[in-house]
Amino acid sequence: MAGAKQRVEQQPAWVLHTYPWRETSLIVEVFARDHGRVALVAKGARRPHSQLRGVLMAFQPLSMDWSGGGEVKTLVRAEWQGGQPLLTGRALICGYYLNELLVRLTAREDPHPQLFIAYAKAVRALGRGESEPPILRRFELALLQDLGYEAGLANEADGGGTVRPEGRYIYIIERGPLRLETLEGEGVDPAALGDQALLSGQTLLDMAADDFSRAETLAQSKQLLRMLINHTLGGQPLQSRRVLKELQEL
Repeated sequence: MAGAKQRVEQQPAWVLHTYPWRETSLIVEVFARDHGRVALVAKGARRPHSQLRGVLMAFQPLSMDWSGGGEVKTLVRAEWQGGQPLLTGRALICGYYLNELLVRLTAREDPHPQLFIAYAKAVRALGRGESEPPILRRFELALLQDLGYEAGLANEADGGGTVRPEGRYIYIIERGPLRLETLEGEGVDPAALGDQALLSGQTLLDMAADDFSRAETLAQSKQLLRMLINHTLGGQPLQSRRVLKELQEL
């Protein structure tokens, strides 16, 4: 698809990242509803009187036209769609975290329409000043599921039936949630499994139901989703996560 010439018009999109190109232009990474992550060259966008100069902002809904073939297309038009407050402070860093996940974990020109919806919901919730942890957990879960990683939260691994709310579980990558009693019955010492997420059954059921109202669910889901995302990243660190950690320490 990257090599075929395209003419795309009025495509809803969000800017993920920009960097200078030549003297007056920008390369813009966008996340588009029907095309996924796309690289565009915005010619002349850094000139003082360019119409694009004040439009190509992160965390603002845009409508875009572009054309061309190859890996980098040519941006033809970008219009702000309005209705989104600017992100500031901690919400801004959380937004950069969402963007970094998309840049690192999605392939160019691979459509993710449901993930696009989840991203838009997350950015708008951050703009409204809602609590950041549930926003991040929902997006992380939507990202993993959209990438084909079925978390299997509500059912025990290996056909063990529905997760029991009072049960204690360890989530095994490539298998799913296993009750500690099941592992012990297999002669497996849970401590020998390394840094695995220890979860209550209620947390798993809450996550499957998109309910992050319990403090325990928020804390345990963060541990589980971080483990799964680290696995998907191949252990490579995230810059935005480091910045968030430093802010928490301050």
